[in-house]
Order: sequence, then C-alpha cells, then structure tokens
Amino acid sequence: MSMRSIILLYLVCFSAAGMASDAQQILEQVDRNLAPESYEMYRKLINIEPDGTRREFVLYTAKKGRESMLALFLDPPSDAGRTTLRVVDNMWLFIPEVGKPLRITSLQSVVGGIFNNADLMRLEFSTEYDAESMEDKGDTYQLSLKAKTDSVAYDRLSMTVDKQSLLPLTIEAFAASGLMIKTLRYKDIKDFGDGIRRPSVLETDSPLYVGYKAVMVFANIKRREFPDEVFTLNYMPRVKELR
Repeated sequence: MSMRSIILLYLVCFSAAGMASDAQQILEQVDRNLAPESYEMYRKLINIEPDGTRREFVLYTAKKGRESMLALFLDPPSDAGRTTLRVVDNMWLFIPEVGKPLRITSLQSVVGGIFNNADLMRLEFSTEYDAESMEDKGDTYQLSLKAKTDSVAYDRLSMTVDKQSLLPLTIEAFAASGLMIKTLRYKDIKDFGDGIRRPSVLETDSPLYVGYKAVMVFANIKRREFPDEVFTLNYMPRVKELR
C-alpha cells in the first residue's frame, strides 16, 4: 500500500471516529434534555385496540442516576399497588397479593399492548446504546444506535433528533435480524419547569400489531434525589411512601 493510500485510509478512519464521538455526545445531550439524571414523574399509559377499545394505566415513576428506576401503579384499582423495579439490566414486578418480587424481562409487558417493559422502564439511551454514526439531514440529525449488550430489548435504533432542541422526534426499533419491531413518536413539547422542556406524549405502533396503538402521556416531571434504599427489592412494598 502506498503512503498516499495509508494517509487517505487514516483520514477516513479518523473522520468516522470523530463522527461517532459527536453522535454519542448528541445522544447524551438528548438524554439530559428528556429528563434530569434523578427525577420523579407521573405517566398515563393508554392501550388502543383496532376496534377503539382503550385500557388506561396511571403510574408514579422515580429514577436515580443512570442505573435505577421504579414505577408504582396507581390506577386502575385492579393494578394499584403493583410496582416494577429496574436496576441496570435486571427487572422485577411486585404484586401485593403475591408478596414477593418476580423477575421479568425487557421484552415482556406488564401492561400488555405495544409498550414493553424496556419502554416503560427505560433508563437512558446512552446507557444502553452506542451511537455508531450520524447523518446531518438539515433540520435534524439521524443517529444510528447499536445495543451495548444482548440484554437490551432492541438491537438497533434509528433516532431522528431535532437539531435545534436536541430532542428525539421518531425512533425506529429493530431486532438483530433487521426486522422493524416498532416506531416511537415524540410529540407535544411542554415546559415542565426548572429547565425541563420536553415532549409530553410518546406514541407507538408496530407492523407486528396492525391496528393497535399505545400512548404514554407524561406529567409533573420534577428533579428529586432518592436514597439508594428506594431501589431495592426490600423497598418495593413501600414505594407508595414516596408520594
């Protein structure tokens, strides 16, 4: 190989590495713009079937740092008191009638419908994914994300990010086979106060569930610090004390 070819190859590799680094920085900023590292919030989840039938859930959610999250079901009454906990890649469901935490997986769904447990208990995109590349589309960036481990629900994500706000617009989620699993759409940017301005609605549909739709509505997102004890199996029956 000639010296000129070596130099050109080096420049191409250096440019690609620089683009990946920029993409990862943008992804980390997307995380921070969506929410602080530690916070609490309320969410309403709505599952909509092809005939228009709706099932709704209300959850109180708390997150600490980049590794821990929990959610307490408040409504409907049949699910009230149930709690989910995520610590790194491990997830549990506590059902008061059972009296002990049960292991669950990211691809399961404690609410049914299209949102799975990974969607409900997402920590941060930059925790779970590496940004492999970025394409400038004018008003948006197109990020190509690859899961860091096999335990992540989606092998790849294609994320469209608004260039001005650095907030996600759409995310297409893919299996390792290349099959598109679902599309997530962020809508209705709202000012939650204390510097938190982000989409208040997340909608999803899937080619695997034709005619079905799911919506997540966010409310009362606030910065809050929690002791480590809150994100343990022993604390799951007591999560309601946080409210």
